[in-house]
Amino acid sequence: MSKEVSTELTYKQLLVTFKQQVQSAQAKAALAVNSSLIQLYWNMGKMIADNQALFEGRNSYVEQLAKDLRAEFPEMKGFSKRNIFYFRKFYLFYSGSSVQQPAALKEMDLLETPVQQPAALNIESSIQQPVGFNFEIMGLPWGHHMLVLDKAKSVEEALFYIQQTIENNWSRAILTLQMEQDLYNRQGKAITNFQQTLPEKQALMAGQILKDPYNFGFLTLEPKVQELDIERQLTEHITKFLLELGKGFAFIGRQYPLQVGDKDYRLDLLFYHIRLRCFVVIDLKVVEFEPEFTGKMNFYLSAVDDQIKTADDQPSIGIILCKHKNKLEVEYALQGMSKPIGVSEFTVTQSLPAELKSTLPTVEEFENELTKDNA
Repeated sequence: MSKEVSTELTYKQLLVTFKQQVQSAQAKAALAVNSSLIQLYWNMGKMIADNQALFEGRNSYVEQLAKDLRAEFPEMKGFSKRNIFYFRKFYLFYSGSSVQQPAALKEMDLLETPVQQPAALNIESSIQQPVGFNFEIMGLPWGHHMLVLDKAKSVEEALFYIQQTIENNWSRAILTLQMEQDLYNRQGKAITNFQQTLPEKQALMAGQILKDPYNFGFLTLEPKVQELDIERQLTEHITKFLLELGKGFAFIGRQYPLQVGDKDYRLDLLFYHIRLRCFVVIDLKVVEFEPEFTGKMNFYLSAVDDQIKTADDQPSIGIILCKHKNKLEVEYALQGMSKPIGVSEFTVTQSLPAELKSTLPTVEEFENELTKDNA
């Protein structure tokens, strides 16, 4: 049998298996449409990876597979050439075979490789679920999965964003924003004394809701901005502010009044966290962290627990947001404080959209134009 005939037979056998998989997924669609579809893509990705030689080199069958599947199942979307590459990437990423897409599959201008016989055609006994996946995660829309595959640097990071998307019901636009703002590396990174001041379970949950730094890029601030200016703008953009804080925060008030003895005090921002079942006091500072900030927050929390907290509420938590901090200085300042306090930085970095960036001149180009005008 010639090489060309052997290759053709191998491909036809594989196509039959793909058709069976599609038909099986269609039969389960009434129970779990998206979950079955994601499982189908995983299965197909595994078969493509197992039959590598058919899908690389000059005689690659990727385009042919896309064409045949669209012809066989015209009512189904998702069988484009681009998607088929994603099927393979999806499988390799979560199976641990590879995090980066191998160069051999990026372009089809490589030398012809020897044809292998179809692998794992008895797919029911060989397909496994992705590492760390469960039914909920399999239910995430494929478009979200593609986005995560493009941006996540590790399986751990990918699963973090998938779980956050499910818990918070993020759209693709919100998921994109959270990944661009590097939520994975900011979540749970604040310096706190929660382990010393809260019950173990509450301390773990509270630590996870805090970020460092917080990104307030949606604000428009003048060089000599004051705390009140930031408070005002945060409350004017309350939807974006709540998105940055994370799920569970309910806004109570700005410059919230407290009376202790004969003196009046005002809290910068007061929230209630629904999952933690506690009040959260946020103190904004546009300067570098100073140790006395923790003493003042400890005082505020004592007053809130005495005057506002009910018997059903957990101990109130304080968050100090400042422009800069020294880790060791914060740790020393938190020692001995009786109330749970976390310290984070905030930034107001505003990034331009990629399409706008490409139209703006660089510093060098701008200087060259000025030189021309002055010549």
